[in-house]
Amino acid sequence: MGIAAIVLAAVNAAFFSAMRLRERTTDMIEEAAPIDRAVDILRRDLLCVVPSTTNSVLAGDFRVGDVSTIGLSQSVSIEMFSATGVLRDTEPWGEIQRVTYGLRAPTVQSPRGGRDLVRTVTRNLLATVTPTPEEQWMMGEVDSFDLECYDGTRWRTTWDTTLGDTNMPTAVRIRINLSKNRGGDARSRQPIELVVPIDSTPRATQMASQTTGS
Repeated sequence: MGIAAIVLAAVNAAFFSAMRLRERTTDMIEEAAPIDRAVDILRRDLLCVVPSTTNSVLAGDFRVGDVSTIGLSQSVSIEMFSATGVLRDTEPWGEIQRVTYGLRAPTVQSPRGGRDLVRTVTRNLLATVTPTPEEQWMMGEVDSFDLECYDGTRWRTTWDTTLGDTNMPTAVRIRINLSKNRGGDARSRQPIELVVPIDSTPRATQMASQTTGS
């Protein structure tokens, strides 16, 4: 009986240790899932950005900084046109859509603090009146969402093709600072950083060079 009690105590300790490890792993996966999804969508939007073209409603301006956008009551951090729209038989929209990212006050206040990173999408670019953008929650508990554009020689915190920046940046650097009140260890509160290269060659130039090459 004594040996059995010792064995059962060891099995019980191993079982509860495994249960606690499983719970911590599950919490980490659930916490990281929206972050990974938000980063993947943001990277895809930037990789598929459509260069600014004059006299075209399907290739609008590219702006980074404190941007005020028609149709939105709050300013955003970046506005772009991206070929990431999903084509469906039930929707008459093309693949190019206007996309913005910005921070908003959280709908549900988190005890960890921070704000929500929100993505807005406008699909109907040919509407005669300004359509209401569709808002998509990306992730919460964000302290800051910083972007910088590389012009070939230096990183800049602002970019606006309506104010003289006729070309697209070579790359965009993103830094997302998470709330300092987040649970877990210090590693889970580390900022998220990524650099996304931008295809800055206008479509007209690409087509002209392809025609010349053929």
